Amino acid sequence: MSDSETSKPTGARRARSTQTAGPEAQQHLLRAADELFYREGVRSVGVDAVVERAGVNKMSLYRQFSSKDELVLAYLERKDEQFFGYVEKSFAKHPGEPARQLQQYFDDLAVRASVDNYRGCPFVNVSVEFSDATHPARQFVFRNKERLMARLLELATAAGADDPAALANGLGLMIEGVYAASQTYGPGCGPILAAPKVAAQLIAAACGGTQAG
Repeated sequence: MSDSETSKPTGARRARSTQTAGPEAQQHLLRAADELFYREGVRSVGVDAVVERAGVNKMSLYRQFSSKDELVLAYLERKDEQFFGYVEKSFAKHPGEPARQLQQYFDDLAVRASVDNYRGCPFVNVSVEFSDATHPARQFVFRNKERLMARLLELATAAGADDPAALANGLGLMIEGVYAASQTYGPGCGPILAAPKVAAQLIAAACGGTQAG
């Protein structure tokens, strides 16, 4: 939703909210939560801000989500789907070539992490906001990262790495480094642009000199 839409008179927002219900309201809320939570953080954004951005009333929110925590989990599910969409899209560029698939992911990540409004990894961001490791949001983040590592290990094994787990762990560490660098040095910084080349060196060394790039 554009900023111009949010500046409409309150009456206009009320008129829209009376016409928005069920699945449509849920999609408006999820899009609003996606935008606000990613840009500003989960803790700092209240349900009132999400409701206003979505253009629905608060009752619509609580019909769809029993609590803010449930909305946060729905946001994470949406981000998880988007994230693995990015991952598999990269891998699909080189079917049957696991070393090149791993390399391609870093090439694409460096591009994505160089966009001006890039805010890093949404899962890392949420994890930092919840100190309780048993919180459902933290557990969701753990499962997301675990799934990514399993995928990296699968490809490292298929690529013939002499120690697939070591390669997967090294690449996982580099991915997290790109996320951090995008927020500390800034999107498109030197460390991000160096990541694909360093990944290529790791992959080649682990796979007996196989050229990944």
